Amino acid sequence: MNQFKHYLRLMRPAQWVKNTFIFLPAFFALQIDDPGVLLHLFQVFVGFSLVCSAVYVFNDLLDVKEDRQHPKKKFRPLASGAVNRQQALILIGLLLAVASVMLVLTATNVWVLAIVGFYLVMNISYTVKLKHISILDVVIIAVGFVLRVFIGGLVSDTHLSHWIILMTFVLALFLAFSKRRDDVFNYVRTGISARKNLEGYNLDFLNVVITCLATVVIVCYVMYCTSPEVIGRFGTNVYLTSIFVIMGVLRYLQLTLVWLISGNPTTILLENRFLQVIIVGWILSFVGIIYYNIHW
Repeated sequence: MNQFKHYLRLMRPAQWVKNTFIFLPAFFALQIDDPGVLLHLFQVFVGFSLVCSAVYVFNDLLDVKEDRQHPKKKFRPLASGAVNRQQALILIGLLLAVASVMLVLTATNVWVLAIVGFYLVMNISYTVKLKHISILDVVIIAVGFVLRVFIGGLVSDTHLSHWIILMTFVLALFLAFSKRRDDVFNYVRTGISARKNLEGYNLDFLNVVITCLATVVIVCYVMYCTSPEVIGRFGTNVYLTSIFVIMGVLRYLQLTLVWLISGNPTTILLENRFLQVIIVGWILSFVGIIYYNIHW
């Protein structure tokens, strides 16, 4: 049982929350209440999440020497010796095998498999080399989120607005650069570098980038809400949901620049009650406004 816990830690299931972006196209297309579509999306979500877990294990396998010198990462299963190299390789093989079977059986569109394959190759390249190149490392992370949205659109057979692609890309950049700021801040404070590419960043540069991206996220969402396409489908009141988006961005800026805890976006999302309330408020307001316009 203890060994299973170590394997589970290697897989990082908490990071699967990122893969909920697969459900976004169906949500905006009002298909999220269709049991058939929802089941299909969930099956692909699980398969894709197993692929992501295989990438995480591979990353830890390559970084084991560096992790052993890090005050926090040294407790990871591979770095601590709880899981050895051979066991990690077997786990990667099992995860990819199960994921392949699930995706082949459930992804009726061949382009879904192609995108998942591209995501896997891109992240292997990222782990081996590209994560050490500043700016490119963050762009690759953002592209990964866009690919998740494309997968969701193909699975649910939903047309993707250019606004949802832009918002996803810019929001992912905002979160990733906020995480880099935390890395740089910790490096300045402790002298311990979590990444080899930190020489390409400093706090002044990251403060400017994060501020610009926060602005673009808000502008993109407001333009989405007031676009003729959205007004024609959902009515004129969708812009009211931008209140929650603005509050969410400001809250995350506060966490990043004031409280200095932007190192793990997933942990923040799972633990910060204020952000959770904002997200739930946005979902309820969005659904409520759409429901009202459709039925009245």
